Amino acid sequence: MRSVIRYFQPFLSGLLFGAGLLVSGMTSPTKVQGFLDIGGRWDPSLAMVMGGAVCVALPLFQWILRHERKRRPHGPIDGRLIVGSVLFGVGWGLSGYCPGPALVVAGTGSLSAMQYVLAMAVGMLVASRFGATEASKAGASFK
Repeated sequence: MRSVIRYFQPFLSGLLFGAGLLVSGMTSPTKVQGFLDIGGRWDPSLAMVMGGAVCVALPLFQWILRHERKRRPHGPIDGRLIVGSVLFGVGWGLSGYCPGPALVVAGTGSLSAMQYVLAMAVGMLVASRFGATEASKAGASFK
């Protein structure tokens, strides 16, 4: 029974996250692009959703940090991290999709979201070929 709950809990968390994205309207690429368009018709609604998420998550993260017995490993800020961050930001700005909302919208049958998810999968495959596995192994050793 515990193993069922262990696998069902992440599913419910993802379902709740996806529902939150849908309810807040953050699955719309125009919302994201409107937020990033600070020189034009800026839409601050994404900032409000992010702020709300931080307010909900911060107390939980603080509690976890105080009660966590084993700290998760993290590495230095290096070139791969910076390049990956830039690629993520450029892809987010151009497409209007972040991985979470893209998966939610792809589930509705949206061709543009499915193309984004396919490109994301290819990017993950390329990253795994160029050394991202060392970071994954460091994180896997914590489990």
